[in-house]
Amino acid sequence: MKKRQSLVLIGILVGLTILIHVFSLNAARVENYYSTGIYPDISVVLRYSLTWLPFSLGDILYGLAFFYLTWNLVTAIRALYNKTLTNARMLIFLRRVFIKMLLIYIIFNVLWGINYNRRGIASQIGLTMEKYSVEDVKALNSVLVKKVNESKSAILEQPIRKLSSSEIFSGAWLAYKTLDDRYKFLNYHPISLKSSMWGWLGNYVGFMGYYNPFTGEAQVNTTVPKFVQPYTTCHEIAHQLGYAKENEANFVGYLAASSSKDIAFQYSVYLDLFLYAGRNLYRADSVSARSFVDKLMPEVKADLKEWQQFNERHKNPAEPVVRWVYGKFLESNEQPSGVLSYDEVTGFLIAYYKKYGKL
Repeated sequence: MKKRQSLVLIGILVGLTILIHVFSLNAARVENYYSTGIYPDISVVLRYSLTWLPFSLGDILYGLAFFYLTWNLVTAIRALYNKTLTNARMLIFLRRVFIKMLLIYIIFNVLWGINYNRRGIASQIGLTMEKYSVEDVKALNSVLVKKVNESKSAILEQPIRKLSSSEIFSGAWLAYKTLDDRYKFLNYHPISLKSSMWGWLGNYVGFMGYYNPFTGEAQVNTTVPKFVQPYTTCHEIAHQLGYAKENEANFVGYLAASSSKDIAFQYSVYLDLFLYAGRNLYRADSVSARSFVDKLMPEVKADLKEWQQFNERHKNPAEPVVRWVYGKFLESNEQPSGVLSYDEVTGFLIAYYKKYGKL
C-alpha cells in the first residue's frame, strides 16, 4: 500500500474510532440504539453462522493470531540484529501495525465492545444500586452459605452423576429459557457454546471461559472441576447477550443459573457467589468472612479443597502477568476495579435481595 493511500486509510479509521467514542459517551443512547437496538441482531447472526461448527472457530483464530504476532516479532528482532531494518521500512511497519490496531478496535466495538458503555441490567430490571455497608455484605454471606449447603445437600440425596459438557450447555440454555416470562430481553437463541481447545492453557493463565466478539461464540474451559462449569457457562452466555462488564455478566448468569431446575446449576452459582461475597467481606472483616466459611458443609469444603488443589497444580509465574494485563484491559473498558470487577456482583446481589427479599 502506497504512503498516500495508507495515510488516507488511517484518517478514515481514526474518524470512525472517534465516532465510536463519541457515540459511546451517552449510556442511554448506547442502550437504546445499540445494546437493545442493533446488537441483538448482530449477535444472532454471528451465532447462527457458526453454531453448526462442532469446534470453536474463535479458538483457531486466536491461535493463528498468536503465531502471526510471534512470527512478526521474531522477524522484527532478526531484522534489528542484522541491521536490515531501515528507517523507511520501520515507518512502513509502524503504519501497518497502526492500521491493524485501528481495524481491530473498530470491529471489536461494532460487533460487541460498545456494550461496555450501556446502562445495563440494573436499569432494565429496576434495581437501585446504592453504596452498601459491611453489615449488608454479612447478611448476603449469611443467605449464600445457606443456599450453598441446601443445594449441596440436595445433590447428595440424588444418584451420583457427572454432567457432560453437552448436558451443561443444554442445561444453561434451559436455565435462560426459564427467564423468558420475566425478562424477554434475556431470550437466548440460537446456542453457540463450545468447549475451548485452549482449556489446558487456561488452567495456567486463570481463565474458565471467554466470549469471542469476532465470532459470537462462547468458549468454556471444560477441563476445570465440573461443579464450576454450569455457572461459568451461564456467565459466558450473558456476554453473548450483550452484558460486557464482568459484574453484570456474573449477575445475569446468576439470574439464569439460580432459576434452573437442575440442582447442579444452583449449587454452582451459589458456591461461586459465596466466594465472591466472601472475598468482598474479607477485605473489610476477615474474622466474619472466616466464620461463614466454617459454616459450610464438609462436602462443600471438600469441593473447595479440590478447586484449590487444581489451581495449585497449575500455578505458574506467568499467571500474575496475565491477570495484570487482563486487569488493565478491564480498566480501559469502564471497569476501574480491574479483575476485582468480578467481585462487584456483590452490589447487584444486595440490591436484588433488598428489592425481592430472596436470592
